[in-house]
Amino acid sequence: MLVHPNFDPIAFSIGPVAVRWYGLMYVVAFLSFLALGRHRIRSGLANFTLQQLDDLLFYGVFGVVLGGRLGYILFYKPTYYLQHPLEALMVWHGGMSFHGGFLGVLLVLFLFARKAGKSFLEVTDFVAPLVPLGLAAGRMGNFINGELWGRATTLPWGMVFPQAQDGIARHPSQLYQFALEGLLLFVVLWWFSKRPRPIGQTSALFLIGYGVARFIAEFAREPDEFLGLLFAHLSMGQWLSLPMIVAGLILFNHCKKQT
Repeated sequence: MLVHPNFDPIAFSIGPVAVRWYGLMYVVAFLSFLALGRHRIRSGLANFTLQQLDDLLFYGVFGVVLGGRLGYILFYKPTYYLQHPLEALMVWHGGMSFHGGFLGVLLVLFLFARKAGKSFLEVTDFVAPLVPLGLAAGRMGNFINGELWGRATTLPWGMVFPQAQDGIARHPSQLYQFALEGLLLFVVLWWFSKRPRPIGQTSALFLIGYGVARFIAEFAREPDEFLGLLFAHLSMGQWLSLPMIVAGLILFNHCKKQT
């Protein structure tokens, strides 16, 4: 049995300003997006300019933050925020949803595609391989904070999270998600997109890959206390991932038939 190191959530301070590890993980995510995007552009793997890459990051930040917050409010705690509407603005209290952030990013990418005179799927195909390492950084931030821990386990790598305040050994599910949604998905998408593919297939593979990875990892992750398990003993994260998988399979086959 392992014990979570119980890291200090503050990485360092500059005068009165405290820089938190989770915030640094967002910086790592954005920098990896830029570095990978520049590599693909300079390698001739993408018909985008460096300025368009910078614009994509600018659009994406708004999509992630606004969509992530709204998604959390609507998918997870709509009744609570209906009763406490001002708390919806208190993002420093936590509460972000990947699936909401994903929808927010899709919206801003659609707006970017119209502005840049590109097809929506051409834009999403470029962005998809640049995202997983950022997701990995976010999951590492969850692990450092000791949040979103897993379900109880007797496996030798089970970990006690002091933040759970129960002394129970649990799956380090943040690390499972780091490996599946982050590293593995990055390797698959990077390999797949290095060769010319029908427009939309890389985007479809992202939907399938993330949806499957998240669905599997959720079996080890402790469900949200205020929701628990839902219909068919699946978590909210699993139910939100299923439409991604279905949409990805439909899109992948549709793009394949267009060639």
